Amino acid sequence: MKVISGKYKGSILKGHNLEGTRPTMDRVKESLFAMLQFAIDEKIVLDLFAGSGNLGIEALSMKATKVFFVDHNKKAIECIKINLNNLNIKDKDYELINKDFIKALNLLEQGQERFDIIFLDPPYNTNYLKIAIDLITEKNLINKDGLIVCESDNLNKIPTNNNYTSLKSKKYGDKYIVILKKVI
Repeated sequence: MKVISGKYKGSILKGHNLEGTRPTMDRVKESLFAMLQFAIDEKIVLDLFAGSGNLGIEALSMKATKVFFVDHNKKAIECIKINLNNLNIKDKDYELINKDFIKALNLLEQGQERFDIIFLDPPYNTNYLKIAIDLITEKNLINKDGLIVCESDNLNKIPTNNNYTSLKSKKYGDKYIVILKKVI
């Protein structure tokens, strides 16, 4: 697993074998970030269900202003910290939150955080995508015209509602990537 573009291009990331995670493969990540390339510069990003931090670190490599990494698994947070330290990424450029996603979203609401891009790659055998999108919307955690990047094994698990429009949808093997844009 490596950074595929930007400032840290070619850097190797730890965590490909982190228990309980399913890192986004490099070829999928390359395609995803090609779709997002002009949307990341100087943006505030939330990497919910961060795992190894693969997606958030890629965003930092492509000049995101700040990334919030959220994962309830302490080993995942430790792995993210190692990856960030290995790349000499400054503390001001990220925040690590070791909480389950619901508690983390409540905390971010209290801190009045608003995001331009949110990565959602929850465990596949859950309804966490729907819950997360509902909470993000209810708590107004995404800026106008913000993007939510969803990853799932089933297109039907990616909720659609009047607050978002689907910009892009692509299938990679057994997974789907859908980019939603906030319209309201």
